[in-house]
Amino acid sequence: MGKKGPGKLFLLNLGMTKYKVTWNLQKKLVALRARSVIPDCLIVTEHEPVITMGRGTDPGNLLEPPEEITRKGIDLFKVERGGDITFHGPGQTILYPIIDLRRRGRDVHKYLRDLESVAIAALNEIGLDANTKDGLTGIWVHNHKLGAIGVAVSRWIAYHGLALNVADELDHFRLIRPCGIIEYPVGSISGMLGRRVAMNQINNLLIASFANTFRCFPEAVEDITALTNIRTEQDSLPESI
Repeated sequence: MGKKGPGKLFLLNLGMTKYKVTWNLQKKLVALRARSVIPDCLIVTEHEPVITMGRGTDPGNLLEPPEEITRKGIDLFKVERGGDITFHGPGQTILYPIIDLRRRGRDVHKYLRDLESVAIAALNEIGLDANTKDGLTGIWVHNHKLGAIGVAVSRWIAYHGLALNVADELDHFRLIRPCGIIEYPVGSISGMLGRRVAMNQINNLLIASFANTFRCFPEAVEDITALTNIRTEQDSLPESI
């Protein structure tokens, strides 16, 4: 049997969003994808300042009290993705793929490696020698962590995803031990290149790399409200496979 041809990918380019809004959107899309009502999706966004704590978070990696974090105007959420603590904010691009792993061998580890490959290929296009690091999920350039990956899987539909630092605005990372890592600093694309880089340029490279890696054709979704108003039989999501 030959390989399957490229499939459709709904592309939702949201611009700046609050974390909770996009988190709820992901859950809605996961429910639709689990019933094969929609194809795989890719959400592209930036977030207003937020710290998220995954299932593997050591509470000691939050370096200030929660009330002080919120006083500074930063949202704080415990979420169902894997991994430890991280920060999202302006100047960082986020990819949230909604991917049916039933069609991809039900292999979560390969999926994580594929997400790393998406970012590495995009960064190579702008002259950065990006790579992975043994034992540490993420995207690295010269021992600086530029990208973090954390996913959740419900009914074999993967969600959450990839965050990549574009702008050299990293002060908020001082509020946490990012992903619990103390040996290596956080970095950004602009910092590594020594110049400002347009968010749209990076997003376009990431979308093209994602389409190539996952063999899909992106189709922009203009009416997100209509998409999310499709009725489902089950809105709640279990946290496990």
